[in-house]
Amino acid sequence: MGVVSVATADEYTKLIGSPKLSVTIFSADWAEQCKQVLDVATDLSTKPEYAEVQFINVPAEELSEISLKHQIEAVPTVVFFQSGSAVDRIDGVDIGAFTSKCAKLAGVLASEKGKLEERLKVLINRHPVMIFMKGDRNAPRCGFSKQLIAIVNETGVSYDTFDILTDEDVRQGLKTFSDWPTYPQVYVKGELIGGLDIIKELLASGELNATLAG
Repeated sequence: MGVVSVATADEYTKLIGSPKLSVTIFSADWAEQCKQVLDVATDLSTKPEYAEVQFINVPAEELSEISLKHQIEAVPTVVFFQSGSAVDRIDGVDIGAFTSKCAKLAGVLASEKGKLEERLKVLINRHPVMIFMKGDRNAPRCGFSKQLIAIVNETGVSYDTFDILTDEDVRQGLKTFSDWPTYPQVYVKGELIGGLDIIKELLASGELNATLAG
């Protein structure tokens, strides 16, 4: 089903009134962090265990009356509804809380380790070239991440980023999952390439573009 985007208050009211669990994401196109939440929601929506869950994208600024009603002060904010009643919410970016609350409210049972590994696999395969870093491509929050983004930008290769500072589960879990203790980390088609030092070595040897192209 994917994530349903609503354009009117009537659409919104009709959807959340359903007996299904409704995961409502109040977002704005200009906010990079909203994209992270929506990407995870899209991934979850494709899984059979979430077949009875509605993931709804609500443009917070366009539907300001609804945002005001639910006291939405920043984006992203996620509100969980059951039969029209709010049963839980997350203010701000917390991908770990988002996935665990979705699972709990949808009655999805899995081990904590299994759920985290599944999330990590989804994230590293979200784009052919994925960079896990402090900050995002537009605002790196450490010198190593800033250097790496500058190098990759020069290649012209398309890529996506994930801000590990927004999710402690991913930040710690990916170190163990990939047996690589530091950030940034670069993945190509789901396979770990390495960090800044490896990228610099590939650049120096003339192999970087070919490596990123997979």
